[in-house]
Amino acid sequence: MDAIFYVVNAVIVFFFSGLMAMAGLGAAFLFVPLFYYMGVPLAQATAVALLLNVVSLMFAAINYWRGGLVNWQVGLPVLVTAVLLAPLGARLTPYVDRRLLLGMFAAFLIFAGAMMLFYRPKPRQKELGRGVEVAAGTAVGGAAGFLGGLLGVGGGNFILPVLNWMGLDAKIAAGTTALIVVFASLSGFLGHATLGGLDPRFVGLMALMAASGSIVGSQLMKNKLSSAQLKRIIGVLLWAIAAKMIFDLLK
Repeated sequence: MDAIFYVVNAVIVFFFSGLMAMAGLGAAFLFVPLFYYMGVPLAQATAVALLLNVVSLMFAAINYWRGGLVNWQVGLPVLVTAVLLAPLGARLTPYVDRRLLLGMFAAFLIFAGAMMLFYRPKPRQKELGRGVEVAAGTAVGGAAGFLGGLLGVGGGNFILPVLNWMGLDAKIAAGTTALIVVFASLSGFLGHATLGGLDPRFVGLMALMAASGSIVGSQLMKNKLSSAQLKRIIGVLLWAIAAKMIFDLLK
């Protein structure tokens, strides 16, 4: 890998980490296809994207926790199953056919784009019982953790709407999701890291740029685009990347 490769990917990570930080989101689901099209092997792109999710969301999750915006009662079953199943998904990545993996990722991007463009959380009128909370949390945590580890995404797009459906306030649902995604992404990354094949220079540089971009993006958030405008831009971008992946798969 030459210097231009590192510089271009560093710029991409800095820019999109900042952009997603302005929207309060992790950027793993953008980094996997972007890295892949920049020539990074798919397995390494998946692993590094998970690590960057940890870096970009860690500070936000700490702030949510300090601000009392994490619901441990609802979030803990989601977190535990996501952390347990993320390494399983990560370990299966090298054994899944590349075309199938890309097809699954394109489908995820279409779903994530639709969430950005059209999803609006609504408060639940009737509280769920504790048994339903645990069952729903365990199910979504397991699915999000496994798919997150397999595809190199944090799983927040799966978790957030379920927490909203369970009756959490929008801010608390976002804070709880951010904390879950940090641990699930870290678990998935460690699952990939144990398989080897990661370039430590690439991993270290991308992590540094993700942290820098997130800090800059969060500082600029007050004076730039609104969260709704950013989500529309990101939704269209996700659909454009998905269309490119589907076109390549059909060739």
